[in-house]
Amino acid sequence: MLVRATFGMAMMTSLLTGAGAAQAQEMQMPGQKQHQHMEMAAVKPEYPRMGRAQENAKGALVTLEQVQKIASDSNPTLRQAEAEIRAAKARQHQSGLYPNPTVAYTGDEIRGGSVGGGKQGFFVQQTVATGGKLGLSREVFGKEVKLAEIEAEEQKMRVQSAVKMAFLRVLAAQELLYARRDLAAIAQDATETQRRLMNTGQADETEVLEAEVEAQRMRMGARMQENTLREEWRSLTAAIGQPDLPLTTVAGDLEKGWPEVNEEETVESIAKESPAVRIAETAEARAQSVLGRARREAVPDIQVRGGMEYNNELLGSVPFAKGWEGIAEVAVQIPLFNRNQGNVAAARADIDRAGQEKRRISLTLRERAAMAVDQYANARLVAVEYRDEMLPRAKKAYGLMVDKYGQMLASYPRVLDSQRKLYELQMEYIAALESVWTNGIALQGYLLTDGLEAPARPGEVDRPIRETNVPMPERTMSPRESLRNP
Repeated sequence: MLVRATFGMAMMTSLLTGAGAAQAQEMQMPGQKQHQHMEMAAVKPEYPRMGRAQENAKGALVTLEQVQKIASDSNPTLRQAEAEIRAAKARQHQSGLYPNPTVAYTGDEIRGGSVGGGKQGFFVQQTVATGGKLGLSREVFGKEVKLAEIEAEEQKMRVQSAVKMAFLRVLAAQELLYARRDLAAIAQDATETQRRLMNTGQADETEVLEAEVEAQRMRMGARMQENTLREEWRSLTAAIGQPDLPLTTVAGDLEKGWPEVNEEETVESIAKESPAVRIAETAEARAQSVLGRARREAVPDIQVRGGMEYNNELLGSVPFAKGWEGIAEVAVQIPLFNRNQGNVAAARADIDRAGQEKRRISLTLRERAAMAVDQYANARLVAVEYRDEMLPRAKKAYGLMVDKYGQMLASYPRVLDSQRKLYELQMEYIAALESVWTNGIALQGYLLTDGLEAPARPGEVDRPIRETNVPMPERTMSPRESLRNP
């Protein structure tokens, strides 16, 4: 429970009415002041703290390791990535298969009736691929297999980062919910105090109405935070692939184990080592293979045909047919007009484009990383200042105000105001911690944060900004600006 007045209504009214007079009489009647102080019950201050949702949980807590395990088994995008690898390997196998032979019937000068004659038979025709075309085709599709494998690795990172971020948002929403409920209780206490003051003529109706409005606003904020917690939980369950899981309290500590990020090294690592860069490099290598395959297309394949025909023509005066005769043909297409020059030129252009795409991806990642690093650095700065400087001072101020209240040197509304400011700072601190975690996780995960985006197919890997889909929040210098208010 938050701090409340613990003495009778009469003493409360007399204290608020005559606090100044009591100070003036201190030198003249010390015994009387001591007597009044002895009649007051001691007030123990209540400070905000983390982890109360976990302490009050009705069931088992859910850990980050548990939801990550569920995601690895249930997230559909991981199964899609595995299926795409199998499909790419199947296409590679298909590209290297030799053309099927053709078996056909043949007939020539066929006549019926009593005369007969003509030729009838069969042949087998086969296309002989030359110039290493099949091997080059396998090489092209081998690059697509590599693309699918890198895409699968990237998707695992994407899911892991998304699940971590969603989990930490649920944890932060839990903490904010208790802080907002505390603020609502403080506001309600302030309203009751204003009503008592109005009954003794120390406050007017406007002050009571303002306090009631503030209390209603705080209660509404607490209810909205309940909705936010449910929303964050739904996002988490969707990311892990189990949307029907009931709302459960998660286990964790926002204040410990922050993601450690070296700004310069992180930006360089993302710009050079991200799976997006590896995909762009492999796409460029694939374009090189396509060019090699297009150049060999001008080398003509050989058409070979062989078979047998039965010749019914009579051999002169002998009443016997000529019988079986062999057939053999070898044909080659002369690349006189079509040397596949158009496809070769297009392949060269694709190589140029792939090279520029690799550079574009690197620059885009660098830009996005710089913004995320800025968000992380600001959030960490704010969190450290709140933790080490502002919150300790606010707690000390609140404790001193409670002591002064116990000595009849401060009014109860001042105690409530000091307590309210402390809890508002606690909420801002929690918001800063959430930002530290989410931006740090995004940076550690190469800015891959959408765990439900379908993995790209080899022909789709260069969709604009597809590989760098980290959401970019507006720049903020203080968590107060991004605090969820009703």
